[in-house]
Amino acid sequence: MGVGRSVDEDPLSRLLAPPPNETAEERETRLRLEAEARMRSERIDDQLRAEKAALKKNRPVKVLLLGQSESGKSTTLKNFQLTYCQDQWEAERASWRMVIQLNLVRGINSILDLLAEEMAGGPAPAVGGDSDVSDDEGGYAPRPGSMLHFTGRHRLLKLRLAPLRTVQRDLEMRIGIQAGGDVSDVISSPPGSPVLGARERRPQEFFVRSATSWKQTLHSRTPSDGTGNGTRYQDAQVRETADIIAGCAEDMKAIWEDPTVRDMLIRKGIRMETTPGFFLNDIDRIAVRDYEPTDDDVVRARLRTLGVQEHRIRFNKGPAAGSEWCIYDVGGSRTQRIAWYPYFDDCDAIIFLAPVSCFDERLAEDRRVNRLEDSYMLWKAVVSSKLLAKTSIILFLNKRDLLEQKLRSGVLIRDYVHSYGDRPNEVEHAIKYFQQHFKDILRKNSPEQRPFRAHITSVVDTKATAVTLSVVEEGILRDHLQRADLL
Repeated sequence: MGVGRSVDEDPLSRLLAPPPNETAEERETRLRLEAEARMRSERIDDQLRAEKAALKKNRPVKVLLLGQSESGKSTTLKNFQLTYCQDQWEAERASWRMVIQLNLVRGINSILDLLAEEMAGGPAPAVGGDSDVSDDEGGYAPRPGSMLHFTGRHRLLKLRLAPLRTVQRDLEMRIGIQAGGDVSDVISSPPGSPVLGARERRPQEFFVRSATSWKQTLHSRTPSDGTGNGTRYQDAQVRETADIIAGCAEDMKAIWEDPTVRDMLIRKGIRMETTPGFFLNDIDRIAVRDYEPTDDDVVRARLRTLGVQEHRIRFNKGPAAGSEWCIYDVGGSRTQRIAWYPYFDDCDAIIFLAPVSCFDERLAEDRRVNRLEDSYMLWKAVVSSKLLAKTSIILFLNKRDLLEQKLRSGVLIRDYVHSYGDRPNEVEHAIKYFQQHFKDILRKNSPEQRPFRAHITSVVDTKATAVTLSVVEEGILRDHLQRADLL
């Protein structure tokens, strides 16, 4: 019986072992070939590592804009475009004319709705309840008083402004809810405006879908027979809309500035000045036939978008010159938040927007929830996510300007935020208090220690926001490069 091989013998070792009876010359040749093979393998590995590192460093910087609905995400995205994509911004500016006209007309029509209800003896808005937050979406308690006195002048203004109903519907059709969509369920009130009482049905706000380009839709809906009639038809529509709005300019100013109408709005707890897309103080400038939007107009314009907006920015100046950023504006309403999580993967930075002016407001989707508390809960969910443990998170305490307006009007923070106590009812003290609360949430819930980066913003202020974005840009880029090296 022959001698068996050891069960512990490695077959690979036997395969790689030098052949028996190998001569010195053969051994030298074998070792030389093995060394060359190792060198080729190492060069390939080095090249693959270099290409992988280059891909990580050169891939677009992925930035998410998060926050509840109407927190300022879309306005922040527009500030990025204005600051870093000037050519594209200039090319698209005219497309916003219809949106701004719609914002203006919708504001007037919402006043007409309220006026019609009040003149018909409609119900007063519901107030009360056990919560420490007002049931009015604007957070202002209706003011009791004597009956409002309406005159024939108010009835005449209602009649003279009636064509704006058709203008609003026409603008909504031309902007488009979606490709081939219907607009039977759009509302007449400006978004965020507490036109309806807390217990009344709230119709859906006019919107476009992010999957379609509403700017292109403005052109694609016009009929064309190849003879240029489509362009002429569209131009005629634009002129007709501008003519009607310009013709109603004086009446729009009259109803907006009417003391009785202002008193009616105050009694109903409505502050239209704080709502997105507010242009009623700009009637003289916008309600003209040759109106052209300014940068500030575009930034302030309101157009609700459902879904995720993606915008790519190629930086040609500053620390990020030569790099490309992919910025996602993710919907903030409760029904859209489930769409956030797929975008967390491989995310470089999150800009979280928390409107500090909403301490006395309730969520439109759930009137039981205070908007500030909702921001706290969202912030906690984001900073505690293990998937985002390495992600840079920047907090924008937004709408400082509206907070200042509210406090000047006499709204007391302690009436809505009991823990605020006897602190001064002033902007700086309020922001410091809110900022500390966000900082405490981060410190207690972040899976890894990370810096607290916060900026006080009013993103409708384009110049101040540009300065903030330059600071944010440098920090995000630095973190992105460090993360690329570590991965």
